[in-house]
Amino acid sequence: MRQLFLGFLIFLFLFGCGERLADGQATNILIMGDSMLASNRGGHQAVGNVLESELGLEVIDKSVSAARYFYFLPISGAAGLRIPAQYVPGKWDWVVMNGGGNDLLFGCGCGFCSNMLDRLVSADGRAGTIPKFVNEVRQSGARVIYLGYLRNPGTFTPIKGCRAAGDELDRRLAKMAQFDHGVTFVPLADLVPNGDWTYHQIDRIHPSVKGSDAIAKRVADVIRAAPKARPQVKRK
Repeated sequence: MRQLFLGFLIFLFLFGCGERLADGQATNILIMGDSMLASNRGGHQAVGNVLESELGLEVIDKSVSAARYFYFLPISGAAGLRIPAQYVPGKWDWVVMNGGGNDLLFGCGCGFCSNMLDRLVSADGRAGTIPKFVNEVRQSGARVIYLGYLRNPGTFTPIKGCRAAGDELDRRLAKMAQFDHGVTFVPLADLVPNGDWTYHQIDRIHPSVKGSDAIAKRVADVIRAAPKARPQVKRK
């Protein structure tokens, strides 16, 4: 009974983390993923908040801190700690997402990650959990922007050991995007100037308000530059 009650509390907490979608609400953009996107939402300065302001479009943010693809606890997973569970069916113009970093960090300690990388996305970008999920989202007609992760060039970070696995994940995600005109991989590895601490919070992992702002503006630039007509759901 105690475990059930604890699970229920976790569910309530996570359910409140993402923005809710009202019945019949007209929306344009869905955001989903992990803490890189969820950070600074308490002050209404998360990536989704800035993106909404930049574009003047409705943005629904369902991202959850610590979310990952391979998460097996049923209640908290259904509440958003499992990234695919964050998806809300709808007539989205864009779905902006990230994910995979927590799977590398918690699933293999960013060390011996070949198997985990293969499970997330194959070396050729065609197979794995992420391409499968992205393809499912694309079936709705929405265009997908998949984000890489911020880096800490020239500064200390407690997840420095994740760099090699993160670089390989970026490479595979970029490969994945080549097979569908409706998918764009947006790298963030070059976003932070060398030696600049201001794009991250004090933990040196999560984006600061400045970091979230910079990420959102890069996404906004991609959306503004995209053709108005939706690309067909067809893999190249």
